[in-house]
Amino acid sequence: MQYIRNFSIIAHIDHGKSTLSDRILELTQTVEKRKMKAQLLDSMELERERGITIKMQPVKVKYTTQGQEYTLNLIDTPGHVDFSYEVSRSLAAVEGAILLVDATQGIQAQTIANVYLAIDQDLVIIPVVNKVDLPHARVTEVKQEIIELLGVEESEILEISGKTGQGVPELLDKIIEEIPSPITNSAVSNDFRALIFDSAFDSYKGVIAHIRVVDGDISTADTIKMIAKKQEAQALEIGVFTPQMTKVDVLSAGMIGYIATGLKDVENVRVGDTIVKFPEGQELKPLAEYMEPIPVVYASIFVESTEEYPILRDALNKLQLSDSSLLFEPESKEALGKGFRCGFLGMLHLDIVTERLRREYDLELIISTPSVAYIVEQTNGETYTIYSASDFPDNTKLARILEPYVRLEIMTPKEYIGAVMDLLQKRRGQFINTKYIGEDRAIVEYHIPLAKVIVDFYDVLKSITSGYASVNYYPLPHQVADVVKLDIMVAGEPQEALSHIVYRDEAHDEGKRIVHKLKNSLPRQQYAVALQSAIGGTIVARETLSAFRKDVTAKLYGGDRTRKDKLLKKQKEGKKRMRDTAKIHIPKEVYLEVLKR
Repeated sequence: MQYIRNFSIIAHIDHGKSTLSDRILELTQTVEKRKMKAQLLDSMELERERGITIKMQPVKVKYTTQGQEYTLNLIDTPGHVDFSYEVSRSLAAVEGAILLVDATQGIQAQTIANVYLAIDQDLVIIPVVNKVDLPHARVTEVKQEIIELLGVEESEILEISGKTGQGVPELLDKIIEEIPSPITNSAVSNDFRALIFDSAFDSYKGVIAHIRVVDGDISTADTIKMIAKKQEAQALEIGVFTPQMTKVDVLSAGMIGYIATGLKDVENVRVGDTIVKFPEGQELKPLAEYMEPIPVVYASIFVESTEEYPILRDALNKLQLSDSSLLFEPESKEALGKGFRCGFLGMLHLDIVTERLRREYDLELIISTPSVAYIVEQTNGETYTIYSASDFPDNTKLARILEPYVRLEIMTPKEYIGAVMDLLQKRRGQFINTKYIGEDRAIVEYHIPLAKVIVDFYDVLKSITSGYASVNYYPLPHQVADVVKLDIMVAGEPQEALSHIVYRDEAHDEGKRIVHKLKNSLPRQQYAVALQSAIGGTIVARETLSAFRKDVTAKLYGGDRTRKDKLLKKQKEGKKRMRDTAKIHIPKEVYLEVLKR
C-alpha cells in the first residue's frame, strides 16, 4: 500500500485536464500508442463533441522511478460549475489533487471553487501551470495569482504542457514525493469497507459500483452488503480501470476499482454508501457520506408520444445511476400528458441530460421553461415548496413567498466590470464586493435571485465580456419575493400549462411577451379569439387572434343590398354560436413555442 498514490486533476473548464491525462497515459505506456487518441478518458460521444468532461473517469497507471514501481490511481474530473458534485465525490476517494491552471487564462471562478473543495477534504494540493508552450502564455503573472490564492512558494509551482508532454515526468515524480500513500484504519484493517464514489449500469452485470477500498480486501464471489440500503449482493466481478474495466482477483486497501453486483434495481446501490462483507462486516460503521446534491433548476420533461413514457422512466432511472445529482418525480399536465419534473444543478446539466436522453434512448422530448423552487408560508403557519405556477396558493391564505438566492462570483477583466455590474443590476442583483487579482482582473460578488441566473444569464454574460468572464455560485438562504401567478387565457379559458410565476413589477412585460407569441403561433379560427394574461382578476395584457374571413357574398351577382346583409347577418350569428360553444385545441407545438425563451 505504500507504493499507491491516489489523486484527482481539478481545474476550470477547458484548462487542459483531459489532455494532461492523455500525456500521463502515454508516458506510463498504459495505452498502446496505436490506440491513443485525444481526450481518451472522455468516453461519451457528447464529451468529445463539446470538448468538455461531463463524467469523472478513474484510471490506474504504473510508473517506475528510481527502480521502484508505483501504482497511480488518477481520477479526471469535470470543470464546469454544474458538475462540481462530480468533483466533490472524486476528491473524497483520493489523498491529493493536481490544481491545473491555464497559462493563458489564469485563475478562473471554478478554479477557486475547486480549491476550496480540495481544502475541505484536507488534500495535498500540487499547483501546476499548464500550456506554457503557447506563445501568449502569461506564466509569471499566473504563478503570482496561484501564490496569492494558495500562499505557496514560487518554486513549488510546476510548469508543464499537457499537449507536448513538457514537465509531465517531473509532475509524476512530485506526485509520488508529496501525495501520501493511503492510510488504513488499524482497528478494522482486516474487515472490508469501501466507499461508492460512482456507479454505472450494465444489462448483463447489473449495477457496477465504482469504489475506493478503505480497509481490508474483497475477492470475486464474496457476499457484500450496502450499509445504508441494507441490500445484500454477490461480487460477480471485481476489477480496476486501465482505463477499460479489467478483471482482477483481489481488491485491497488503498485501491480504486469496481464491483459488479448483479443487482438490477438501480436504487439499491447509492453513491456515497459503504460496502462491507456479509455477514462479518455488518457491525462496522459506515464511512463518511457525501453531502446530498441540491438541485437549483427545475424543468418538466414530457415525451411527444404517450407510448414512450415507460422508456423515459427507465432512461431517467439509468441516467440517475451514472449521475446521482439528477432528481426526478412523476408529473402530469392536461395539455402535455404524463412526464417528470426533474431537478438539475444548472442549465448545462439540464442541457446535457436532455441531450443524452435524445441520443442514447432515441426519445422526442418536450421540455418546459426552467424554474426554481419557492417556499410558501401560509397565514396558519404552515410551509411547503412549490415548483410550478399550478401549485401557486390562494391569496387569501398566503402570508409570504420565499425564493432561492445565490452568491454569484464573476471573474472578469477590469475593462468589463461596468458592463457586468449593469447586467447584474438589471437582474435584481445586490452588490457585495469587488476583489482584484493581479493588475488586470477582478472578482465581482453579488447576491442575486436564482431565477434570474438560470435561463439565459450565462449567454448574455459571455456576450458582453467577449467570452472572458467566468462564473461560480453558491446557495444562500431563501429571501422574501414579491411574485405573483400570471395566468394565460385563450378565449376566456385559463391555460394552466402556460401559467408562470413572475415578479409583480415584471408581470405586464412578461404577459405581453407571452400573448404576442401566442398570437404568432396559434392557428387562426373561424372567429376572433381573445388572448389575455391576468393576475388574479386583473387583465395585464391582451392580443386578438383575428378570424378567417369567408366571403359569403361572393356567389351573388347584383341584386338588392338586403340579400348581402341577410347572408352577412347569418354568418355573424354562426360565428357567435361557434365562439360560445367551440373549445379551442392548442397544439403541442404552440406550447413549445411559448415555453421557449
